[in-house]
Amino acid sequence: MRHSSDRPMVSVCMAAYNGAAFIVEQITSILAQLGDGDELIVIDDCSHDETAALVQAVGDPRIRLIRAEQNNGYMRTFERAIGLAEGGVVFLSDQDDVWLPGRVDRMVEALESVELVVSNFASFGGALTSVQARRLKAADSSRWMRNIFWIWVGTRPYYGCCMAFRAELRDRILPFPTYLTETHDQWLGYVANADRSVRHLEEDTISRRIHGANSSKTGRGLGAILRARLMTGRAIIEAFRRRVKA
Repeated sequence: MRHSSDRPMVSVCMAAYNGAAFIVEQITSILAQLGDGDELIVIDDCSHDETAALVQAVGDPRIRLIRAEQNNGYMRTFERAIGLAEGGVVFLSDQDDVWLPGRVDRMVEALESVELVVSNFASFGGALTSVQARRLKAADSSRWMRNIFWIWVGTRPYYGCCMAFRAELRDRILPFPTYLTETHDQWLGYVANADRSVRHLEEDTISRRIHGANSSKTGRGLGAILRARLMTGRAIIEAFRRRVKA
């Protein structure tokens, strides 16, 4: 698929780990929407299965496969991939979903006036939790402080797999705060909302595969919850420190 010459180059960043079961299906759905000048960056985080070999076997020149020398976890893997992205628009991607037709064009269009776009998603393969089933509303796009608060609480569905952002935002999201050990997607949401530059798409742009390996963590103790809230609270302060100066 070729894209029009006036569309910016698209970089898709994927963190891969033991994803052999589903990664080729996901890559196929992505490549179908990319133009000749776009790229898909896949960083294999020291998988123990055939993930890297399967990605390489796709044989598409738009794929940049990078094999990590040590396991760094999804946070730092996404951070590295974003830093390597060369496109004017950057998408984040999980390894086991399926992109719906028209996703790239629709989200690139939505980014004409904002830094970050976040969409809703369809799902298959299992039941959603009550939190996962929440939907973004377009009317909330400009409610910056409410968005930040509800992201922090954990009930505003800002998922990385549903995000795309303009390359200019990278200067403020990188490097990720060293103390952040989870929720890179919330971090992007904090920074873009602090910049007052977010758009919510109510339509579904991906179909998320729900299975045991990606289900939400349960059973966290109160201490762990409080530590996570303090950590992300620090991230909110940092997001405002990095925001675009008026």
